[in-house]
This record gives sequence, structure tokens and C-alpha cells, in this order.
Amino acid sequence: MAKTSVVPKKKRGPAPTGKGAQIGERWHPSELAAIDAWIAASSDKTLTRAHAIRRLVALGLKVKEMSAPESPWTPEKDGLLRSMAAAGESTAAIATLLKRTPDAVRKRAHLLKIKLARSQPGPKAKGNAAKTATPA
Repeated sequence: MAKTSVVPKKKRGPAPTGKGAQIGERWHPSELAAIDAWIAASSDKTLTRAHAIRRLVALGLKVKEMSAPESPWTPEKDGLLRSMAAAGESTAAIATLLKRTPDAVRKRAHLLKIKLARSQPGPKAKGNAAKTATPA
């Protein structure tokens, strides 16, 4: 009997080069110019756009992690929160005046056991507009 040899079939396409999700992105000319300027100012002259974008994203994420937290609540801000809540001001109005997010205002009010005015019920989406309309 003759020996038969099995030749493995070649896989199509290039060999896999890395792990992770590939993300395609469109860039405006002004953004590309800024990235290219950052590359030119870099000491690493072998830096490609792809590597530069990864480094810039990493730097941006690190800056966000290291950013200073919101300024602490002071007794004056607590007093203002109490008086505005007692006057029936909305959470959004209080947040704007105190330069806080509405969520931060709600959390602080809950901590201090301050009752905030509830928002007026109303249609939340366009689909609800037909349901709330009165029949003619």
C-alpha cells in the first residue's frame, strides 16, 4: 500500500497580529492636524498615528482619574441648599446656583434630610403627548 500524506489547507487572510477590539474611526482634518502636531513635538520619531492616538487616550484617561474632586460642601452651601429647598426651588435651579450636578444636590439633601421640591409630572416623551391630549 502506498502512503498518503495529508497537506493542511492554508487559512485565508493575514495571520492575526494582536488581541483586542479593532475600532474604525473617522477624523476631521483639524483633529488629524492636532494629532500630527503632537507626533511632531514628540521625542519618539517612530511614533505612528495609531500609537499616538492610543497614548493620547491613555493620557486623557489618566488626567480624568487624577482630576481634583468637587470642592467640599461648606456650611454656607448647606444653608443655601436649605433655604432654596424651603422656597420650593427646583433641583436643577439649586444645582446651577451651587455649581453642582442635580444628582450631587439630591444626594446632599438626602444626607442632610432636606426635602426637595418634586418635579411637575408631565409627558416624558413625544409618544406620551397623544395620551395626555384632551379629546375635542
